[in-house]
Amino acid sequence: MPDPRVSLNELEAVMAVARRASFRQAAIDLGVSTTALSHTIAKLEASLETRFFNRTTRSVSLTEAGEMFLEQVGPALQDVRAGLEAVRSHNAGPSGVLRINAFASAARAALLPLVLEFLRRYPQVHVDLVTEGRLVDIVADGFDLGVRAANLVPSDMIVISLGQPQRYAVVGTPAYFDAHGRPLAPADLLQHPCLRIRLPNGAIYPWHFERGGEVTRLDVHGPLTLDEPGVAKAVVQAGIGLGFFMEQDVREEIESGQFEQVLHAWTPPRDNLCLYYANRRNPSAALKAFIALARAGI
Repeated sequence: MPDPRVSLNELEAVMAVARRASFRQAAIDLGVSTTALSHTIAKLEASLETRFFNRTTRSVSLTEAGEMFLEQVGPALQDVRAGLEAVRSHNAGPSGVLRINAFASAARAALLPLVLEFLRRYPQVHVDLVTEGRLVDIVADGFDLGVRAANLVPSDMIVISLGQPQRYAVVGTPAYFDAHGRPLAPADLLQHPCLRIRLPNGAIYPWHFERGGEVTRLDVHGPLTLDEPGVAKAVVQAGIGLGFFMEQDVREEIESGQFEQVLHAWTPPRDNLCLYYANRRNPSAALKAFIALARAGI
């Protein structure tokens, strides 16, 4: 009969592979070889007579049992981690790893100053900051904190406003506008080449506008579809067409005169950025210190 006893390392291994959808990347995160990680997962699957992952040469995905593990064991594992860290930090102060998930523009605009001040105060803590466009379940994916616009935060999370309202910006180079004219209303964009935005789930994101209660979502047309703001900025700088960004992502280019912003009246401030986290019985000393710093408005 298989041995049902499971080690904490085995549970952490499953979480890491589920989070990364890759044995290689998970092995890097855990500081072990891919072979050792595969052996650990195989041993756990054999002991529980359950397969957690569907594996091919190109992809790794969760089985139904794996999904159940993520839902049932993931939150409990975070409580165990937090409890161990709380005991470890009782006398020594905040230490260990703090994992934060944010989209890239939020990390640059609002989170980075907070993280840098936190590290200055608590050098024994290692911050693992993951930036990605997709929305994640921070509890199931093993994160301590998340940063998103207020309207995207799950209702069961505790929220701290970071005081950074979001707004969009339509930009092009001054030379482009001198040659092709400046749009005065969103509908005018249909006469311009515009960069289309692909979301992490593969869907095309419509350009969003609002003025005086009137909301317009525009499916623009143009020569390129992109999913990375840095590449999109380079294309706009080349004069190929117009781009649609979070304003903080192109503020430097606007202020330097490389980009000119249009339709400003149609892109009002939207929801503030928020730091959010789950209510835990035993938060680590590092998590409590970070939350206190965020609440203090540092």
